[in-house]
Amino acid sequence: MSENLAVYVHWPFCKSKCPYCDFNSHESDAIDHARWHKALIRELGHFENETKNRPAGSIFFGGGTPSLMEPETVAGIINNINNLSDDAQITLEANPTSSEAGRFREFRDAGVNRLSLGVQSFEDAALGFLGRTHSAREAREAIELAARIFPRFSFDLIYARPLQTVAQWRAELALALEFAPSHLSAYQLTVEPGTRFFSDGIEGAPEDTAATMYEATQDVLAGLPAYEISNHALPGHECRHNLATWRGDDYVGVGPGAHGRLSKAFVTDAIRQIRDPAKWLEAVEKEGHGTSERRTLSPTERAEELLLSGLRTAEGIDRARFKDRCALGLDDVIDQDAVNELVRAGFMERDAARLRATPAGRQRLNAVLSRLLA
Repeated sequence: MSENLAVYVHWPFCKSKCPYCDFNSHESDAIDHARWHKALIRELGHFENETKNRPAGSIFFGGGTPSLMEPETVAGIINNINNLSDDAQITLEANPTSSEAGRFREFRDAGVNRLSLGVQSFEDAALGFLGRTHSAREAREAIELAARIFPRFSFDLIYARPLQTVAQWRAELALALEFAPSHLSAYQLTVEPGTRFFSDGIEGAPEDTAATMYEATQDVLAGLPAYEISNHALPGHECRHNLATWRGDDYVGVGPGAHGRLSKAFVTDAIRQIRDPAKWLEAVEKEGHGTSERRTLSPTERAEELLLSGLRTAEGIDRARFKDRCALGLDDVIDQDAVNELVRAGFMERDAARLRATPAGRQRLNAVLSRLLA
């Protein structure tokens, strides 16, 4: 493939693991930044040998808490991507604590041109419940600072918290819009196995309340269109890395637990890096990479993966791109009777070029997918 490549870099460390977080993140105060700098760049070089003729259209630093990285490491990674597009979108996730906000300019100077802030709430009580280490005041100040320093910024909010009302959520969204964001992510609180919330028996808002909150989100953020179930942006301000993964584009994953997809002639390899940070670091220093698994997806596996991710987006699935990705026609892998029923019910739309879920269909996407793949 000659299309742009996306690059994901995982920084696995954080100061404090949030009780709802099921990502590969680890609390650590003792980090050998020089070793991690070298290891991340070395693993990147391993994949560069395979993808060196592909322009990189985006880089995404995720975690963990990537704003705890040294800016020199961020700059080193960016500068070691040999074929970086001139207009590449380079995103770094950050927490809004005052100590991390003080480094925003350093990250901009390192090459970051888009900041994604983990605000989660503008209410101190909610932040305490969510285990966040910043205050509502710090969140507001970090957004204002990011808007001055970076050409583009985004921030995340979490809704459907226990005891949260629809009116409170509407008010929080209205406050968010006062910062005139070009991108905003609104995630429903889900309690996953392995998290502290799960072990403590914490539950989110009732299902009907969460559904009403989702509808309220679409209403209040109508001027910031939803381009994916949880993501809203002005046209042209979407997160390119996320779009690449949802569209089934190729991406490289660097760092502990990172995932990647690389394709050649209708065949896609799923690649996964060692999850444990210490074991990943040891493997990279010994072998040049920390890949724990690389396997070729069957056409059916790839098709289902494309369906699951593509229908999350407002644009839906491009039929030509779908066939190019897995060598199967879209209509050959889904239940046509189910499609007809879902179209009549107002949950799906289709034409000669695309298949997409309507806003109502995206709200109940799991049920839609179970019908399509029955």
